[in-house]
Amino acid sequence: MENYFSYFTEIEEHFQRRRGSILLLSTLDWALIETWKDAGVPLEAVLRGIDEAFDRYDKRPSKTRKVNSLAYCAQAVLAAAEEMKEAAVGASAATGKKQDEKFTAAQITAFLQHNAETLRQRAPALPALAQPAAAQAADSLEQMVGSLVSLAPDSPAKLRLEELEQRLTVLEEKIFASLTAAQSEEDLLNVRTEVDREMAPYRGKMSGSQMEQLRKQYVHKRLLDRYELPRLSLFYM
Repeated sequence: MENYFSYFTEIEEHFQRRRGSILLLSTLDWALIETWKDAGVPLEAVLRGIDEAFDRYDKRPSKTRKVNSLAYCAQAVLAAAEEMKEAAVGASAATGKKQDEKFTAAQITAFLQHNAETLRQRAPALPALAQPAAAQAADSLEQMVGSLVSLAPDSPAKLRLEELEQRLTVLEEKIFASLTAAQSEEDLLNVRTEVDREMAPYRGKMSGSQMEQLRKQYVHKRLLDRYELPRLSLFYM
């Protein structure tokens, strides 16, 4: 999938425009966007799916309830992604900008350095089991910074962003795994119960595998929020 410069922001703003009022996205919504990103759903497909879902909603004779979650658009988004795939449009979204056309070495360096510093600051407050993973991630981020400092600050980043993103994903997965392992069975059960309750109205709009992936992302988001840890992916720049 192409790395769009503002994948999350554009989806959030487009959803709010179609809804007609500002609504802060919930943990479930952010987790859903994450599953689309991980599944390689192009930005254009997400925006098109949101439009199609709201177009159908606008045609309903009775609108007693407003659309309060992105999950309402889940089926339409996946359908739009399939249509684009069949039409060989793929990820060449006209509404998005590729990261390798937008990011400079200085921007990426600042992002990585900020996250390294945040991880070091937050590490002492983490469960003992998760502290080594956070420290190792901070070390790795600083090594990445070192490889970028030789590039001109205002030049496009001359590195393979896909490879960098993969390395960041590995670091995040290690942190997630350590945080999850450090939670009590009761804590994890409470979070899963919470996400199942929020997902209940939308079960018919997603497959079992999609629901499980969404549940996983929801748990990750909750853990990051609890310990005030940053997302490492370049999608969050």
